[in-house]
Amino acid sequence: MSRHRFFNMYLTTSISVALVLFLVGIETVVLISANDLIRQVKENVALTLVINDDASPDELTRIDNLLTLAPFSREHKFISKEDALREHIEYLGEDPVAFLGYNPLQASYEVYLDADYAQSDSIAAIERTLSSFPSINRIVYQKDVVSMLDNNVGIFSVALLGAALLLLFVAVALIVNTIRLYVYSKRFLINTMKLVGATPRVIKAPIVKRNVLMGFVAGLIAIGLLAAAIAYLHYNLALNLMMLTWQNIAIVSGVVLVTGILITLLASVFASNRYIRMRTNDLYYV
Repeated sequence: MSRHRFFNMYLTTSISVALVLFLVGIETVVLISANDLIRQVKENVALTLVINDDASPDELTRIDNLLTLAPFSREHKFISKEDALREHIEYLGEDPVAFLGYNPLQASYEVYLDADYAQSDSIAAIERTLSSFPSINRIVYQKDVVSMLDNNVGIFSVALLGAALLLLFVAVALIVNTIRLYVYSKRFLINTMKLVGATPRVIKAPIVKRNVLMGFVAGLIAIGLLAAAIAYLHYNLALNLMMLTWQNIAIVSGVVLVTGILITLLASVFASNRYIRMRTNDLYYV
């Protein structure tokens, strides 16, 4: 086989693997984006702690200290009676004091939950804890939103994971078949090395090394394609597929590179073993 033909085949195989790894990267981005979206929705769940008018400053300090240290509280803020009246006038355009002669609104705490606690059983436990404070009149939150999250998030996560695993299976099958075709083109070279006394390890070493390197290079190409696609969607369509944190970037890059290296390694080993075990005459019929 001429060097030019070999280079063309190697380049074609690398591009084929890179495109499949690009698909794997897209799957990973979608999973991360879905997880980030679910977390953002959960972190918007808030508890409103309505405070009695006769609450003492010491009692408010105790409540504030608890909310500062509690793991379920991601963020909290105190809204005084005056602040509540100001917001009421701003949003509704009417002053209840003008009709009633006093401010009927109560002070409150807005508590934004950590995503891990935004579910019915956790909120019930939080309510029991906060109910021990006599200054808390009642606890209000959007029960329908929490119920919807309880019922739908699990189903959505399982369905998305199932779809991702199916696409991953297809991607792995495509990469394996691509590597098998590449090794197939080397079957007579493998047989020649076997006939001159080369051990299976010596025969496999250059093939595996070359394909693993190809998997690594294809992974880098796939990462570059992903970066270009995400940048295009972000700057031209104002669509953010995922939060561009260093952690998310590292996860996507790691998944693509590890998938490319691991699958090309295993596919090369198994394909090489197959042709090493075959007799010379059988090579003409595969």
